[in-house]
Amino acid sequence: MPYRRTDNVVRRLAARHAAIIAAARQAASEGGMAAVQIAPVAQRAGIAAGTVYRYFPGKTDLVAALIGEISERELAVLRRVAAAAPGPLSALAAAIMTFAARALRHRRLAFAVIAEPIDAELDAARLSFRQALSGEFASQIASAVAGKHLPEQDAALSATALLGLLVEGLIGPLAPVAAVEREIVQSLTLLGLRALGVPDARARGLVVQTWTDKL
Repeated sequence: MPYRRTDNVVRRLAARHAAIIAAARQAASEGGMAAVQIAPVAQRAGIAAGTVYRYFPGKTDLVAALIGEISERELAVLRRVAAAAPGPLSALAAAIMTFAARALRHRRLAFAVIAEPIDAELDAARLSFRQALSGEFASQIASAVAGKHLPEQDAALSATALLGLLVEGLIGPLAPVAAVEREIVQSLTLLGLRALGVPDARARGLVVQTWTDKL
């Protein structure tokens, strides 16, 4: 008869997996992906290094899992705030501003996951995250276009440009380091909405309303 894990065993394994990912996330937040090493992560998680290897055969596997976990969480947040918005344009503004605020608040981690130079074998995992982010913005742009809130445009291309604007303005090497969070988030959101075709007065209203309601 095949061995069947009990519910307690399944919960314990899941909790240990989560603890390892949480420790890896903390390490990346402090020192980038170079800091995500098996032994230090095990120490942070309070377990033996050999235990980490049971879940992740090597650093590459651990980093890929970390990127995947962050991707799922961040996309879920963007979808949740967009779904709670009263209309397509408000949903787009909420998604842009939420991404910007979270990236800025966790700047080191965001840079590590999105833009930091990384091992070639991990490029696919990070590219998948960027594609998913762009796809989420494209969906919001397409909905706003369909509702006649934005002019006709290539939603996928616009989303790619929008993501580039946000990444470079928030966490890229040229991004301001000492900027006030509210100012830079609102400025980039306003710039993004204008670039997509939202009239200035409407864009400013959306930025103010979204900051007040969502953040």
